[in-house]
Amino acid sequence: MLTENNKSILKKTEKFVKEILQNAEGGHDWWHIDRVRKTSMKIAENENADIFIVELAALLHDIADSKFHNGDEEKGPEVAKSFLQSLETDKNTIQHIEDIIRNISFKNSFENQNFNSKELEIVQDADRLDAIGAIGIARTFNYGGHVGSEIYNPDIKPVNYKNKADYKKSKAPTVNHFYEKLLLLKDKMNTETAKKMAQKRHDFMLSFLDQFYEEWG
Repeated sequence: MLTENNKSILKKTEKFVKEILQNAEGGHDWWHIDRVRKTSMKIAENENADIFIVELAALLHDIADSKFHNGDEEKGPEVAKSFLQSLETDKNTIQHIEDIIRNISFKNSFENQNFNSKELEIVQDADRLDAIGAIGIARTFNYGGHVGSEIYNPDIKPVNYKNKADYKKSKAPTVNHFYEKLLLLKDKMNTETAKKMAQKRHDFMLSFLDQFYEEWG
């Protein structure tokens, strides 16, 4: 059960995030945050987790994505910390939110993580679910257009990345991203609820790719 103070923090955080992301790239805008929050809350129904931390982390998980801040992976945690401190949020909550933001990204799966929590698992699953399926496809091509990537180039093969640095430097065509990340996410889900949701979205991406190659000829 949320306290009145926690409800107030969530309401102010929602307002803050909407303002910060009002001109964000379409795949990482307020609507992405809203979908991740809703999916996080759905997954949390079947998990023993702190609902306040789950919702707060979902709202703040992409407040300053490193992709849009010159690769600075500390920008997000710093912005979240500063904002939550302005609301006089307790230190343990702030630290938990910072840790979730630092560890949620797919690129961090290339390294050994020294932090985990049920709340991280839930929000991470929700974030990954939004990266696959129909919406995931739309977001992928929207971002590809945003950064000027080719849609597809049959002469450039997907890469099986072994480390975060190489993954972050990739300038590959957008279709390669399916093989380098999106099709890998189904097997990286943490919770049973997310695993079930992921299968349908995974299958849809495979169908899309079959149709894509048929049309490409």
